[in-house]
Amino acid sequence: MKIRYDRFPGGKTKAITMSYDDGREDDRQLVAIMNEYGLKGAFHLNSGFLGKPGYIGVNEVQTLYAGQEVSAHTAEHPFLDVTPPDRIIMEIMKDRDALEALTDYPVRGMSYPHGAWNEQVVSALPGLGIEYARTTTSTHTFDIPSDFLLWHPTCHHKQMLEYGKRLLSEKPRHLRMALLYVWGHSYEFERDRNWSLLEQFGELAGRRNDIWYATNSEIVGYMRAIRQLRFSVSGHIIHNPSAISVWIGVDDTSVEIKGGETKHLKPC
Repeated sequence: MKIRYDRFPGGKTKAITMSYDDGREDDRQLVAIMNEYGLKGAFHLNSGFLGKPGYIGVNEVQTLYAGQEVSAHTAEHPFLDVTPPDRIIMEIMKDRDALEALTDYPVRGMSYPHGAWNEQVVSALPGLGIEYARTTTSTHTFDIPSDFLLWHPTCHHKQMLEYGKRLLSEKPRHLRMALLYVWGHSYEFERDRNWSLLEQFGELAGRRNDIWYATNSEIVGYMRAIRQLRFSVSGHIIHNPSAISVWIGVDDTSVEIKGGETKHLKPC
């Protein structure tokens, strides 16, 4: 019996998530277009900048990002790789606390300001309640990260059409789990006068039945659940200790194991 971790929710093999930094006022247009095409992602906000000229207001955070994810980006956007340890803690915890008061849910992810990090910063994150952290280093692959605290995206949004086409052209038999992770800043669309790029991407890759559209934290939560599956020695008995359903490949067919379920597979 061949058992593989190769399925997203619903047995899908492909997923798309997006990631945008800073909370600039152009997020309003960005979110509207993403919502139109069913695209989802995380918006990493600097709580210390909210309400300042060029940034979104405090009072619109919960409504604007409804259906998306609000994530941390530190309070004041410092270079964390040259920041004293106590200030790193303050920057992240202050940002989490402020954003949680606005969203009414735990903020468990972040992106590194300026893309700057070092081993000291990464090692501190679990103790600060951070489950994932996105870098600015593109992999140009659809791989799932082995370490979500160093989550390298697939590409910047300037390349989203290229990699969107690649994702759609991939055949399931050639894939494990294929995740297209796009990152950027909303102000870049306005600066470069290329909002049409996002709309083209939505037309190409949005609202498809064969793709799972997820926030960053939904990806992390699902992968955590699937990696917690418990198997009998024979492989015929599988227990899912998590609260959510997960899907796996069993001899190239999709099998769902519901949250809390012990699934008995028929021997070949």
